[in-house]
Amino acid sequence: MKILSETKTLAPGSATFPLAHPFFTRYGFGNYHRAQSSSFSLSTFFIRNALAWVVLIHCAACSKLDDPSLSPKIVSRTLQKAPQSPSPPVAERQALFGDVHIHTELSTDAYIMGVRAQPEDVYRFAKGQKISHGAGYSIEISQPLDFVAVTDHAEYLGQARLADLDLPTIRDPLSELLKHGRAWEITLAWLETSLAIKEHGFSPNGEEVNQVVNRSAWQETIDAAERHNEPGVFTSFIGYEWSGDNGDLTVHMHRNVIYRNNNVSDRPFSKLDSNRPEDLWQFLHDQKRLGNIAMAIPHNGNLSRGNMYAPRNSEGKPIDSAYAEMRSAYEPLTEILQIKGSSETHPLLSSLDEHADFEILKDSLFIGEATFETIKGGYLRDALRVGLELQHAEGLNPFKYGVIGSSDSHNASSPSDEANYTGKLPMLDGSAGLRTDKALLLPEGMNPVTSWGSGGLAGVWAEENTRESIFDALQRKETYATSGPRIKVRFFAGHNFSEQQFEGENAIVHAYADGVAMGSELKPTSGSESPGFYLMVWKDPNGANLDRAQIVKGWVDDTGVSHEKVFDVAVADQRIANLSTAKFPDVGNTVDPSTPSYTNTIGGPSILVFWKDPEFQSDQSAFYYVRVLEIPTPRWSTFDAVKLGTVPMEPATIQERAITSSIWYRAY
Repeated sequence: MKILSETKTLAPGSATFPLAHPFFTRYGFGNYHRAQSSSFSLSTFFIRNALAWVVLIHCAACSKLDDPSLSPKIVSRTLQKAPQSPSPPVAERQALFGDVHIHTELSTDAYIMGVRAQPEDVYRFAKGQKISHGAGYSIEISQPLDFVAVTDHAEYLGQARLADLDLPTIRDPLSELLKHGRAWEITLAWLETSLAIKEHGFSPNGEEVNQVVNRSAWQETIDAAERHNEPGVFTSFIGYEWSGDNGDLTVHMHRNVIYRNNNVSDRPFSKLDSNRPEDLWQFLHDQKRLGNIAMAIPHNGNLSRGNMYAPRNSEGKPIDSAYAEMRSAYEPLTEILQIKGSSETHPLLSSLDEHADFEILKDSLFIGEATFETIKGGYLRDALRVGLELQHAEGLNPFKYGVIGSSDSHNASSPSDEANYTGKLPMLDGSAGLRTDKALLLPEGMNPVTSWGSGGLAGVWAEENTRESIFDALQRKETYATSGPRIKVRFFAGHNFSEQQFEGENAIVHAYADGVAMGSELKPTSGSESPGFYLMVWKDPNGANLDRAQIVKGWVDDTGVSHEKVFDVAVADQRIANLSTAKFPDVGNTVDPSTPSYTNTIGGPSILVFWKDPEFQSDQSAFYYVRVLEIPTPRWSTFDAVKLGTVPMEPATIQERAITSSIWYRAY
């Protein structure tokens, strides 16, 4: 919606807009003229968007939106119930899918935004049971997960639900507001709750930490995980989120802490203990000595303004070997696909990568205009390259990250299925109208959720579905991220690999015996020939066909400068590359946005490929990772548009994907 170019002063008594609404009382609007006074002052958040209330005045009579998403029908993908008996360990590792980044009402922001689900609900949802969404309707996962972690914000854990808060989501049921409220009422509630978080952060009403409440909420988290952990059937990890920043709440330096088993700390380590990630790693190091083994997993580098993977410590000084060792030991992974966008790479960083512009968080209220300076240091591929440069120059590499995806849902759910996407925070995006901006009266570009994705999943290769086996897979980085589909990907490299080895039944045995898997380092040999890379991919059995498989290579030259290149190593439908550009044509598009639907008449179900690097140089260190693309399918925003009877936002389609952890080749 466009901001109106001019306004009119309302005569006393002529306004139909209720200026006595709690929003105006709370933020200083005694009447229209007071709002215009020079003494009026709000937080930075509201000052940047002060014209929003002008839009509201002019739209006071707007009617409510008919939103069918508030009474949803679950779109079935052949729902598979969780197994009822333990699966025995297998000689060959199996692919397991999970979400290790989910919040409940114990997180301040979730509670303020209308979430009333508890840790218990996370596990019920993940196992295939129905739970209540904060916007008032039932939600159900289309296919149960294998493992899950509740990771509520450690800061002021559990305090919001006990605080005396005066907010729209507490005064009245959110479901009533969304179903029956007019646009201006919903917009004011949206602004009021957003401002409350902006002003106080994770502290409800700006209050002090209550350690008794924090410890009680932490015990609630532990108890729920213990009740639902079923070795061989379903894994529930104990965890929390350390919500660090650099003094600015909008600069995300957040990490999720995941414990290997039920040996855990007495309470979470929060940014109130220290805002430095170095101190978090030291805490985990000290806990390990007590038998409490855990890892930290950073996420949303794309919201760090270039700080997450910057080659400097918290004081802005160059990193040293001690820093690199601690970071590598306690941060083996990073989360690169989730609701708040992709952190794999960015078009400004990878201008030659035709598929880099995927679920990029656009110029939103929180990150502003994206520039090279604000995004460098915030994306995985660039971090991997910087790691190679540091290895070349200093002999250290703190950025040898494996990857996972997860959701960052605050609804006690994992909503990564595009057809069943139900948002992250009920008051922000708990309905189709909120997600697409149709239920709100906001200036264009003010609502950040319109560019959010549906989330992601973590894929791991583990011997069995237990805490210890999955944690060990995470630790060795035999992991990958997906944007939601249950795509299976295996990736190996070895100096003695041959194509013939992988044509028989013992291909995986050969791969492990003679090479290394994703997440590992391949040592150099005396020869100069490229290692062999073996890639196996299978589509989601309930999902779309595969378009292509790519290997992304990064390397450092003799001068210490890093480079990158994307190789299409397999494409479906026997497409032929352009002779002049070496690029393959698009796979096509079967999406009907009016339904919305697609057909698997293009693409293929699996990929098996043996590849050697045609540009390999044995004296250049490098990393290689796999990116697999599905054929185009309808995006969540297109499903929402059909529900509302509106025109879909762009893009109307999405090419879901899987991205593996790297294999590093170290030349020296």
